[in-house]
Amino acid sequence: MISLVLAGCASTTGPTSMLGYYWQSVQGHMQIMQAAEPIDRWIARTDIQPALRERLQLAQRARAFAVAELGLPDNASYRRYADLKRPAAVWNVVAAPPYSLTLHTWCFPVTGCIGYRGYFTEAAAQAEAAELAAQGLEVEVYGVPAYSTLGYMNWAGGDPLLSTFVAWPEGDFVRLLFHELAHQVVYAKNDTLFNESFATAVERIGVAQWLATQSTPEARTAFATSEARRSAFRALTRATRARLAAIYEQKEALALDDQALAAMKNEAMEAFRTGYAALRTQWLNTSSGGAPQATTAQVAGYDRWVAKANNASFAAQAAYDELVPAFEALFEREGRDWPRFYDAVRQLTQQPQPQRHEALRALLSDTQHLKETPGA
Repeated sequence: MISLVLAGCASTTGPTSMLGYYWQSVQGHMQIMQAAEPIDRWIARTDIQPALRERLQLAQRARAFAVAELGLPDNASYRRYADLKRPAAVWNVVAAPPYSLTLHTWCFPVTGCIGYRGYFTEAAAQAEAAELAAQGLEVEVYGVPAYSTLGYMNWAGGDPLLSTFVAWPEGDFVRLLFHELAHQVVYAKNDTLFNESFATAVERIGVAQWLATQSTPEARTAFATSEARRSAFRALTRATRARLAAIYEQKEALALDDQALAAMKNEAMEAFRTGYAALRTQWLNTSSGGAPQATTAQVAGYDRWVAKANNASFAAQAAYDELVPAFEALFEREGRDWPRFYDAVRQLTQQPQPQRHEALRALLSDTQHLKETPGA
């Protein structure tokens, strides 16, 4: 069952690699499940660090809030905790051609075809990335703090909370919990963009409700500051993604050769790095005499992303944010009523992929038109 949920049925290197992927999927998931214990049992331990006890108690409150206020599933998931003793739950591999933002895909029996492949060790992910790079693709390997089995493993205890994200600031911790639970509400096979944008919309709306009603002023301020950084960075990457897409479209329209495309691409990437350098300076600036918006530790993740940025990075990020505003508009259209919103999203999954994307973009376009119409 685990191998069918987690393992790809397509392989870049033949049957032996595919069998090896099945085996690492089974081993990796079982290791996590076996390490997990009920949160109440962890809290009752005498050797637990006070900070971890407090965070697990916060998780229990957030889990109850998710059910009562956001209509998220009341099941076994995220009621246990596992200390993985490593920095990530899995490592994802993403890849894209040198002049395209279309992700390479792998096909899975349950989830369908998606634009990434996960490994439970970084070494295995890097080996897969090397094989893809040898085929001429641009690749990225990144650690993932949590993942969802879409509720298929609730019979075995459900997806656990993990040490890889339990110490995150409150707002970030809670939003990740809401994101992963959202995957158990609605999942459209073969549509990473739809699924991740939906879960991201749920996390963003949900964490706003949490912070407004359940949190402290300090936590709200900390989240607002980090969210301002995220928004600025997303705007920069979104603009760069649009510029790269326009460049790659010219390959066919103007019959440009690779040398011309490479020059235009390099110019766009250099502008991106320059734009990020300006943002980073702004975040860390103390020249005004006030406190900086961020520390070097808080921007380290952005630094790493920018240093490795390529087509695969930009294409993977698009899956998480491109349709989020449309889902937020749908939530407003449904009267900010969670059950009605989920029903409307489920109805979209009954449409073919192009039509559901078109419907979401049309909804967003209509919403923006109303905002821009005087007297609307």
